[in-house]
Amino acid sequence: MSMPFEILRQDITKLTVDALVNSTSAEPSMGGGAEYRIHQVAGPKLLKARHQIGALEVGQAALTDGYELRAKYVIHVLAPIYQDGSRGESQQLYDTYMRALSLAQTNNIQSLAIPLIGSGAFAFPRGEALEIALKAIKAFLTKHELHVYLVVYDDASFQLSQERFDSVQNYLDTYHEESYHDRLSMHDDLLESKIISRAQTPRKRRPRTLEGLIDTIGETFSACLLRLIDEKNLDDVTVYKKANVDRKLFSKIRSQNKYQPSKQTAIAFALALELNLDETQDFLGKAGYTLSRSQESDVIILYFIENQNYDLFEVNQTLFAFGNKTLGNMS
Repeated sequence: MSMPFEILRQDITKLTVDALVNSTSAEPSMGGGAEYRIHQVAGPKLLKARHQIGALEVGQAALTDGYELRAKYVIHVLAPIYQDGSRGESQQLYDTYMRALSLAQTNNIQSLAIPLIGSGAFAFPRGEALEIALKAIKAFLTKHELHVYLVVYDDASFQLSQERFDSVQNYLDTYHEESYHDRLSMHDDLLESKIISRAQTPRKRRPRTLEGLIDTIGETFSACLLRLIDEKNLDDVTVYKKANVDRKLFSKIRSQNKYQPSKQTAIAFALALELNLDETQDFLGKAGYTLSRSQESDVIILYFIENQNYDLFEVNQTLFAFGNKTLGNMS
């Protein structure tokens, strides 16, 4: 099973999906870059189908067969050309993503591969193009069921903002200079100082009683997950979508009391539930896992928990940029 949303470094023509998105020019042509590779693999019938569509307007999306591609369909879109950022280009690019996603949904497409639209010949700054892509995909998946793959061809295509990259890198460097136990003991003071500096009110922790701890001895991961959803007055759909897992997997977890998740899935649910560090370690322990300072991916997770940022799209964006596995529906 794949995640509802996944970032891949891959040649889009090599993916076996229901449909892929082709960022094209206004007039029918084979173009360059990814579009040229798509036409090469699909064969001449794709260009004939593109001619039948005719000229496209900015933000328009049109569907054709995929012909010799592994994808059954191709969704052709025309992105805006970036000029100076003051002419509504960002909104137009966002709308382009949404129209492509909506067209996929309308045609019963279950899996869709999308390139980083606008970041090549259309001159969008790569960091901004990435943020717009994530914003649009996240908004769409909040309301719809669809497996979406954001496909980047090389390292240069995928860039975190410099501020985010520097912040995470500094955290990683600092973290490895401290012992794990010292880090845990410092957690409350660090978290409080960070929150106060941002003029935010720290979340109050729910006190854990002896009776409560005794009641949860021997509690399985599934039982703990369902209990926390109830305690936090959340609903199943909100939680599994925030955790980037699909409905089928969540139903499996709900129906199997002794279900054993992957570590990535367990962490994803901890973030979806917005657990603090202590709560996260307790929760992961139900599945036999812990966050370890010896693993870079775990330290990145700690960075987000300490900063009370539980947005899985941003977490996965950062994990991917640092070469780590993303979170969600692994198993």
